Order: sequence, then structure tokens, then C-alpha cells
Amino acid sequence: MRISTEAYSRMADRASPKSNSKVNIPMAFLVGGIICVVGQILTRIYGSLGLESSDAATWTSITLVAASAFSTGMGWYHKLAKYAGAGTLVPITGFSNAVSSAALESRSEGLVTGVGAKIFTIAGPVILYGCTASVLYGLIYYIFN
Repeated sequence: MRISTEAYSRMADRASPKSNSKVNIPMAFLVGGIICVVGQILTRIYGSLGLESSDAATWTSITLVAASAFSTGMGWYHKLAKYAGAGTLVPITGFSNAVSSAALESRSEGLVTGVGAKIFTIAGPVILYGCTASVLYGLIYYIFN
């Protein structure tokens, strides 16, 4: 059965929930901003404890990843994402949520064939293309400098 592009677009439009951009965009901006502010506060706290700037940033990343994974496991991240939308995709917390969600969904299949095999289902392409792009950019930089 072949469906034309126009027919498919009409079917997709009917099936997709309508979004309220006037509410969704500011909410995403607000929540993403709050996550970033929390990260900045953590960096300053770690810095005030005597850590070097790079060490404070490292511990901030570790804290945000752990908090995101924990809140994903508790079901809180999903509830936040329901209202905040793209605001929860702030890179490090969104990445942690993607990996944690895949692990939670596949845990019933066992540690090796479930979690081990499927944990990077969503995050794997990000890692692959991120590494590939960094190699290409590095080669371009090397060639022209």
C-alpha cells in the first residue's frame, strides 16, 4: 500500500497533538535556564570548597548526571519533561536521561542482553556522530593550520 506524501502529512497532522507554542517555548526556556542556573550554582559551591575551576566543573557535571539519572529512575524527569518539553534536553541532563531511560526500559531482559545491549539505543547515535564530527573537525584544523 503506497501513500502519497500529502496523504501521509494529513494523517500525521490529525494524529499529532496540537502544541501551544505560546506556553511551550517560554516553559522550555525557563526550565532549561533553571537547570543551567543550578549548574552554575553547583560550580560556584564546588569552587568555594577550594576546587580548581576545571575540577569544580567536573564535579558539577557528575552531580547533574547523577541527579538526572536518579530523577529518571524515580519517574520525576518524565513528569518534568511533560511540562518543560525541550527545556529538559539541556545537553548533559538530557543525555543522562536518555541513557537512564533506555536502561530502565530494558532491565527486565537481563543485565547483558537487556541493559548492556540497549543502554545506548538512543544515545549511541549522538556519541557516534559527535566523535565522527570531532575527528573531521580535528583533521580540517590540522590541515589548515
